[in-house]
Amino acid sequence: MRAVHGLRRTEFPWTAETTYLNNASIGPLPERTRRVLDDFSAMRAEPHLLPDTSLMGGLAEARVTVSRLLNADVDEVALATNTSYGLNVAALSLPLEAGETVLVSDKEFPANVYPWLMLQEQGVVVELAPTTPKGWPNEDLILERLRDPGVRVLAVSFVQFASGYRADLARLSEACQANGTYLVVDAIQGLGQCPLDVRETRIDMLACGAQKWLLSPWGSGFLYVRRALIANLRPCVAGWLAFEGTDDFTRLTDYDATFRSDARRFELATLPFQDLVGMTESIGLLLDVGIEQICTYLKEVRRPLRDAAEAGILQLASPVDPVHESSIVCVQTPHVEESYNALKKAGVVCVMREGSIRLSPHIYNTVEEIERVVDILEG
Repeated sequence: MRAVHGLRRTEFPWTAETTYLNNASIGPLPERTRRVLDDFSAMRAEPHLLPDTSLMGGLAEARVTVSRLLNADVDEVALATNTSYGLNVAALSLPLEAGETVLVSDKEFPANVYPWLMLQEQGVVVELAPTTPKGWPNEDLILERLRDPGVRVLAVSFVQFASGYRADLARLSEACQANGTYLVVDAIQGLGQCPLDVRETRIDMLACGAQKWLLSPWGSGFLYVRRALIANLRPCVAGWLAFEGTDDFTRLTDYDATFRSDARRFELATLPFQDLVGMTESIGLLLDVGIEQICTYLKEVRRPLRDAAEAGILQLASPVDPVHESSIVCVQTPHVEESYNALKKAGVVCVMREGSIRLSPHIYNTVEEIERVVDILEG
């Protein structure tokens, strides 16, 4: 994709000297986003330059941008500071009763486990579905459990943090609908590298921090709530801007305890305006390139790793089939720690997770960089 080389120069100029393959931990800020943040900070230093209308307009633009990313309606989007907030809202707002079951795949990232485990104090059953021998979600077993009407929630990551396994959300969604089960998705490791259309794949609630694949500041994120559910879910916390009538700042003591009719009922105040303005800029860049195009490009970028695995140079702990692969690629060698240290010594930024070297390239990476990684691992 020719545009990538232009992006490397203009938006990620430091990639000329650093091979950064750690997007599943922290996504870098594009230069355009850094400039937006700098400009905002300059105005924040003189707050008369940031009237309420401008601040609220920035939040509104962020919701619109997220709705474009998901192909959702803007009234289904609530802004948030991280994934955990959205998952806690889901756990505490969905109508669950004692004896009903929340199904979670084992080996999930803790943010998508602990909010559900807390419900055990109320008698809700939390079932960790055993993974496959490779440590991947066992979708066949999950589908079997989704025939049980007592399973009221399936909580799953779009992409698993430690293996790169991408859930077949279309298949899981169909089973959830057939069983009357809520589908809750932790999307932080998938959005930005994998397309997701909530009109094509019905999801009830989705939580996502934007600091990884969406190349956005810490403290930025969002919660998606399917429109048909919004009116029936009572927020677990009360942000003062979540209520009707609070748009008029001149009459704030005319209290109206009616929650907003859209997803803003789940928002807290005061939100991190600067971070969300940055998120809007970064997601806008990704949308300009096209998520489908990014996904296709990343398949080519990581191809040398697949070729090396087929040649017996290394082993992959991540799936390679078209349905479940992602741009998180976990690598195993006979001496994993030595291989990891060799990459670090060569200036390759990556991490170890669950016994594997986790490589997570994004749009600013190239095939040549991954070929160099393979050479080091073979070395």
